[in-house]
Amino acid sequence: MGERPAPREGPEDPRPAYYAARSGGWRDWWTLLHPPYTAWHLAYVVIGACLAPVVNVTRLIATLLAFFFAVGLAAHALDELNGRPLRTQIPGGALVAVSVAGLAGAVGLGIAGIIEVGPALVPFIVIGPVLVVAYNFELFGGLLHNTVGLALSWGAFPVLTAYVAQTGRLAVAPVIAACGAFFLTVVQRTLSTPARLVRRRTRDVSGTISLNDGSELAVDRDLLLGPLEQALRAMSWGVMSLAAALAVARLH
Repeated sequence: MGERPAPREGPEDPRPAYYAARSGGWRDWWTLLHPPYTAWHLAYVVIGACLAPVVNVTRLIATLLAFFFAVGLAAHALDELNGRPLRTQIPGGALVAVSVAGLAGAVGLGIAGIIEVGPALVPFIVIGPVLVVAYNFELFGGLLHNTVGLALSWGAFPVLTAYVAQTGRLAVAPVIAACGAFFLTVVQRTLSTPARLVRRRTRDVSGTISLNDGSELAVDRDLLLGPLEQALRAMSWGVMSLAAALAVARLH
């Protein structure tokens, strides 16, 4: 998810993302999943569900599957279809099929959930697919295809949906948690945007930083990219660890 850069390989590391596998075959599907980011946003589902007074494991698993289908599969397939930012060799027809199947699976699980949860889940079932399609195809004049749209769609929305799937209502605690997920996703986008710029669109980096002691520090690709991707790695593991801790505490 993000901007549509023109494919270009950097000299040090030609991969379009730090988690991308070598191009070709099953490895393209691994790259398409954006594993750290998919797990990161699925962690928000766990956090939202674990804020409920009683956690229903079946509902939690169903909600995780729905978001995996919608975000991990459909959204990322649509993103790759629109500009090939990951430079995979997956046929366009396969990406379309995965997108349709992912959205259908997510909606199907949501409809099944209405029987258990009630009508409170209906708005989330409607809004979810709209967010996936509108964000990736920049509908409504690109209204959602920005930092705020990403943070609402993949940060706040999973938290609120997971809580409603557990309880059939909203409450103050999940709204506060959704705000936290929103701002963490803003940080994610703030870091990943320049990281994508350096990895995918930059031919060369050169220059120096003059320090107060008179010495100079060479500016290169690693200097720019390293801190950004190290922070993204750490944040993804941090959010997943927090979600795992909540799950263990609530389900033990």
